[in-house]
Amino acid sequence: MARIRQNGEGSVYQRASDGRWIGSVTLGWDDGKRVRKTVSAKTAAEVREKLRAVRNKLDSGLPMDDDNITVDQLLDRWFKDVMRHQVASPALSNYETIAKVHLRPTLGKKKVSKLKPSEIDSLLSEKLDSGLSVSTVRRMRSVLAQALTQAQRWEMVGRNAASLSRPPRAPRSEGRSLSPEQVGELVNAMDDDRMAGLFLTMLGTGLRRGEALALQWNDLDLKHAVLTVRKQLRREPGRVDPETGERSGAALVLVDPKTSSSKRSVPLSDWVVDALKTHKARQSAERRTMGAAWKDTGFVFTTTIGTPVDPRNASRAFADLAKDAGLGAWHIHELRHSAASTSLAQGVPVEVVSAFLGHSSIGMTVDTYGHIGDAQVRTAADAMDAALGKAVASGSRSSSSVSRKRSTKTS
Repeated sequence: MARIRQNGEGSVYQRASDGRWIGSVTLGWDDGKRVRKTVSAKTAAEVREKLRAVRNKLDSGLPMDDDNITVDQLLDRWFKDVMRHQVASPALSNYETIAKVHLRPTLGKKKVSKLKPSEIDSLLSEKLDSGLSVSTVRRMRSVLAQALTQAQRWEMVGRNAASLSRPPRAPRSEGRSLSPEQVGELVNAMDDDRMAGLFLTMLGTGLRRGEALALQWNDLDLKHAVLTVRKQLRREPGRVDPETGERSGAALVLVDPKTSSSKRSVPLSDWVVDALKTHKARQSAERRTMGAAWKDTGFVFTTTIGTPVDPRNASRAFADLAKDAGLGAWHIHELRHSAASTSLAQGVPVEVVSAFLGHSSIGMTVDTYGHIGDAQVRTAADAMDAALGKAVASGSRSSSSVSRKRSTKTS
């Protein structure tokens, strides 16, 4: 058959034995011998496209054996060369676990260049059928899609098979919001709780747990009723020793928020200011009691010796408080949801609520809290605001002494 040759594309011809189109391009010379790369396809156009991809790789200095790289090899390189420099260790550990448990066993030996969206759809379906949550399966797809995006940047593949797959539909989660009556019961139960200031601040500002625990006194301006979110407190789990399997180096660290929008100024209601003033007096009394044993870290919310509070202990303390108040099982994050729901129910514009929550987009706020807004809920919100102001004011008058009731739970 006649050969077809175009500039920069090498040679293209149709093989007589089976009718397939063959293309080849010179990669260079080795000891005086020509080194060529050969590709094949059903049509001449497909061969030319493959040869252009080879030429692009060659011009970029990438190895020509990328076509044989497996998903396992891609993940190894992605974690080593990219992700460990891009994300914090807890997130990296989560990504590696997702890959190890869910991706590698099924897709690990497959060539990245041959990976098909239908194969990924099939894997996601199997995982859902096995009982995995939608959020976990969506996270699997996200990890693989990010790795394949990097493969595209490295020009290993021309398309992202994971992005072309269909993500499982996530059920809308509206969360729970405390009612005015529940808030009143919760506040009444806080009279003897040394972490009342933390819980009330979160309820009044919508701060995330890590943001509230990262607050230092120089982040607060009680005179002008505003606080500034600059950091978040996070528990770094440390690294796993590959030989022993033991994890070491766990520590509480201050890190930057995930997005620039999370760094923000948040106005404070009068009752939040009162709660923080009461908390400050309580902390001063603890400092005097501890004397030289007190560690002056500058944090607003601390253990009984002045050190930062482990986020897990804060969650446990709130869960215990909710149970003691007769409310059942509640998570500390639901204070944030209650703050957002109350603000929207009171008619605060969604873009304003999005800003004080530190959301990266208004769409996130709408998706999470779009169900708020009818007249009945607005009435409840007004009642909640009034109940909070009254209850906190009452609590401030009755909490002049420092209680030790839950001191061990937050140390």
